[in-house]
Amino acid sequence: MRTAHRLRVPSRTTLGLALAAVTVALFTSACSMQDAVCGGGEYPVLAVGSAGSACASDDEEPPKGYARYPEGKVPEHVDDTWYTYWQTRTLDENGKTIEIPEEN
Repeated sequence: MRTAHRLRVPSRTTLGLALAAVTVALFTSACSMQDAVCGGGEYPVLAVGSAGSACASDDEEPPKGYARYPEGKVPEHVDDTWYTYWQTRTLDENGKTIEIPEEN
């Protein structure tokens, strides 16, 4: 007599483990879902004396008119704490943090 082969229904444990794995994957990748300020191989630079920023190659100095952000105050993702902070501030020619001059 031949026994019919049936598909096995996954157990609750298997389904629970699969759901937990998907949840962990989503939470651990959440940070990478934010837009980075610069791409790989680049770092952000700040316009001196005015609003604006750009990205410079890791192996180059900042372009003329730009400076590196002060250590510990570098924005990494769009809308992070330092990205927001530098929306209203910049550096003067001496490297001092100043408010961005208002345009008339």
